[in-house]
Amino acid sequence: MKKKLGRLAVTAGVTVAVIAPLAGVALAVVVEPSTPRTGRLTQAGPLAEHGFPAWYRDSEGVRLEACTTLDDPLCSTLPDEVPDPDLPISYPDNFPGEFFYQLAGAELTLANGVDATIGMDLEGAWAAEQVRDGDQMVFGRIRIRFDAAEGERYRITHPYGVDDLTATDRGIRMTEDIGTTAGAFGQALTSRIGPFLKWDPAEAPAAPAGYVGDPGVDHEVVGSPYGTNFIRIERFEPTSGGWTQVGFTDQFSVQGRYAQNGGVDIDQATYTVGADGKGVIEVYASSEPGQAVEVTGNETLGFRTTRLRGANGRYYGRFPVTGSVPAGTKIEVVNAGDRPVARKSRTLVDVVRVTEARYDADAATLTVAATSSDADATPPTFAVTGFGDVGATPFTDVVAPPATITVTSSSGGSTTVPVSGTGDAFLPELPVASAIATLGAVAGQRVVLDGSGSTGAIDTYAWTQTGGPAVALTDAATKVASFDPAQAGTYTFQLLVAGPSGAGAPITLSVTVAGAAPAVANAGADQTVIRGRTVTLDGTGSTGTSTYAWRQVSGPTVLLNGLNSAKPTFTYPTQALPAAPGPNTGYVYNNEPVVLELTVTGAAGPHSDQVTIRPQGETFTGLSVRYRTGNNEWRISGTSGIVAGQRITAVLGDVLTGRVIGTGTVDAAGAFSIRVTGPNPGNTIRTISLVSSTGGRLLATPVNVTN
Repeated sequence: MKKKLGRLAVTAGVTVAVIAPLAGVALAVVVEPSTPRTGRLTQAGPLAEHGFPAWYRDSEGVRLEACTTLDDPLCSTLPDEVPDPDLPISYPDNFPGEFFYQLAGAELTLANGVDATIGMDLEGAWAAEQVRDGDQMVFGRIRIRFDAAEGERYRITHPYGVDDLTATDRGIRMTEDIGTTAGAFGQALTSRIGPFLKWDPAEAPAAPAGYVGDPGVDHEVVGSPYGTNFIRIERFEPTSGGWTQVGFTDQFSVQGRYAQNGGVDIDQATYTVGADGKGVIEVYASSEPGQAVEVTGNETLGFRTTRLRGANGRYYGRFPVTGSVPAGTKIEVVNAGDRPVARKSRTLVDVVRVTEARYDADAATLTVAATSSDADATPPTFAVTGFGDVGATPFTDVVAPPATITVTSSSGGSTTVPVSGTGDAFLPELPVASAIATLGAVAGQRVVLDGSGSTGAIDTYAWTQTGGPAVALTDAATKVASFDPAQAGTYTFQLLVAGPSGAGAPITLSVTVAGAAPAVANAGADQTVIRGRTVTLDGTGSTGTSTYAWRQVSGPTVLLNGLNSAKPTFTYPTQALPAAPGPNTGYVYNNEPVVLELTVTGAAGPHSDQVTIRPQGETFTGLSVRYRTGNNEWRISGTSGIVAGQRITAVLGDVLTGRVIGTGTVDAAGAFSIRVTGPNPGNTIRTISLVSSTGGRLLATPVNVTN
């Protein structure tokens, strides 16, 4: 690019780094474009000698290789990224701190004269910013930079999506890096970079042969997965709620070189040697289709340089071995068609075959047996990861085996296989019985025997009486049984539970039944409540009861829910208000309490108790009552002692049967206001009366009559 964006350090181990939490950095929101995405990066190539993928491929089939040279102006690393730019690039001594597969971006001037830069790169770098093997990482980067007033909001549309950014005190400063875990080169495939951007072939001039474009020349591009091969910057206008375009360009600087090399990876290299000292080496490799992948000859092992057989990017070869294969012996595989030739080496290992991996659930043992393809001289030994060396006897005291085991040979080979189990099938543990009975049992009242606390897999329950006066058990084959004792005494019962594993130990339950005692009703304490609220009665303080029955004795009629339960509920009715316009000669104000009676019955008969529910008193303060004759307007305001959102009606005169002036509502602070036109009080009426739906009443309040 003509102007390179300033480098921003990345942190190893962070897969997605949108640098929004840092002070002064734009708050970023990635917006999903309305157009479905149609392409992306799809593959990282084999590792090159520097430990980075030799290339990356996109969904259009375009492969770009790493720009790690100084002598190619169309695909160059920066001199200040190399320890000694006067020497050739070499790994690891003189290798760049960062480089690019794609380096793409645009610069534009906004309507207010501010310069903006947008970068969209696929970058190689080092996790600790030092050239060190194992720290290689490749990430996709979106970076946006321009000055803006703090709090301003912008929407930036670019080839790889849309970003909604709010400026901080440093303006718009957004960087998104995806794929910054060392060695996890596939993470970059999940970034927003891809497909690769390249010069639009329909626009002259054409891109230089072998390159996506000339980074020193701005040009139209293609490759956006959304068809947005441009940069558009819009500013949000709070007053109108819309967006105004403040910048646009379709001119980009792009750098990238089409990959010519295929590279090569060795997926597996094993050997087989028989007791006679003869055998083969098997090599499995991968590269691009149609490559010249060869194994380098090895005189010690007894074979010459030979071509591997390939199809669909997979390569395979078998080569003769004469004599034993010393531990640590390596072979080399090359892609002879690459320039420079791609080379990979790998240590030869034997092939491990597990002939038995069996877990005996009854004996809690794990038996493992294995063989090796190395049958020359002394056979190798084997070990099971997490268990130890394989011997003549199985591993013991294995309470729970893993689903798979990994067996490793002393010759370097290993394999992972599933474990198969033998032995009797497991059954649930024996169930455990648990039982409780009704507390305070009294003769003549039903006693409940409850075994629902029993644990385990239970199919059947069985209650039997083992002592005390004989009774008939109800539901004796269920978890909850009951009986009706006719006399006092101690009764004993046994509960037996059984399941698929058999019957658990029986449990004995003793129930002491007292003589019949008179039932005593307790309707609970009197209550004061706000009209319109739910009221809960409480008869649980009653004793010796078998049934509950509630009824209303007096007061405004209420509807009881659960009138045969210990704790019924009802809604205290609101005070009816005079109807407009009036007069309301039949209006009745009723603020009497609700009186209810609870009757309980027991073995010795019934007993009753009453409870009184009173409405909470309501007062009005700060009253202002004014009538203006000039425009026939009433202005009435004040404050209620109850904050419940109730309605308050004002009526002409000393009583509540007159004409209605108007109605207001009490707000969250307790205040109310009635401001209406009419009715005219005439020359004789100079008072009003107030009544609220929560029962407040104030009669004969003077009226201030003015013009």
